[in-house]
Amino acid sequence: MLVEHINAYENKLLAISRIPDNSGHSLHKGTPREAFIKEFLQSHLSELIGFGNGEIIDCDSQPNQQRNQVDIVLYKKNYPKLDFGGGINGFFVESVVATIEVKSALTEGELTAAFNSIRNTKSLQRNMVTSFYTGYQPPGIFSCIVAYDGPANMSTVYGWINRYVQNNNITMPSMAPDLKSRMNIPSPLADLIVILGKGFVQFDNSPITFLSDAHRAQDPTKKWLVSTGQDGNLLMLFSHLTVALSGVSASWMNVIPYLANVQRSNFDFFP
Repeated sequence: MLVEHINAYENKLLAISRIPDNSGHSLHKGTPREAFIKEFLQSHLSELIGFGNGEIIDCDSQPNQQRNQVDIVLYKKNYPKLDFGGGINGFFVESVVATIEVKSALTEGELTAAFNSIRNTKSLQRNMVTSFYTGYQPPGIFSCIVAYDGPANMSTVYGWINRYVQNNNITMPSMAPDLKSRMNIPSPLADLIVILGKGFVQFDNSPITFLSDAHRAQDPTKKWLVSTGQDGNLLMLFSHLTVALSGVSASWMNVIPYLANVQRSNFDFFP
């Protein structure tokens, strides 16, 4: 039931993505396609999670500082956010569970731009207080790229990933030979790349996987699962996000670091 339902939605998204093709501006093509993905997620994922777009800040973020605009932000609704007007928000990094970059067509240039944005987001510092947690907890913000079109074979995308790592002198983390240990290792790049109707690439640190520890033990340096196929790609996005959102934690945002530069001298202190 679940597989057939989500696969039908994948076909639906590919079909309705052709509607904006007649527009004359790239923004008028991309914005509706972002909305299609957002509407799917809103209608299928937990109502405890909010969906928005805008920028993500931490305690070191400065006014007028250049920041990336994230297409879709999944955030905890019980946390605060900043309203910039026009439906654009500033999200505290402590509240963000996942981000999604939506592309009409995934090219190497678009992948590079998405990776740059994701790296900026993952470099932000969370200030959290946690009393307990249970269930799966992603080791960081879960970052996805979703595209409506792209290479016919996902091995091409894997080649782009390798070239990006080499060109930017990125040190990829050492991987353990078992999934339990890998689930504590964050990806410095995207966690999941999905091209609807084509396939997906995922960083091997999630309980949603087709690999066994026997595969990992054969070569622990391997860290990317690459799959080419017409169906099941939106299902991977749904499944990964469902698991990322399903863990329970008693955590709250530590506001004190955000107030570090606040000074007040005109006050009284009474007995």
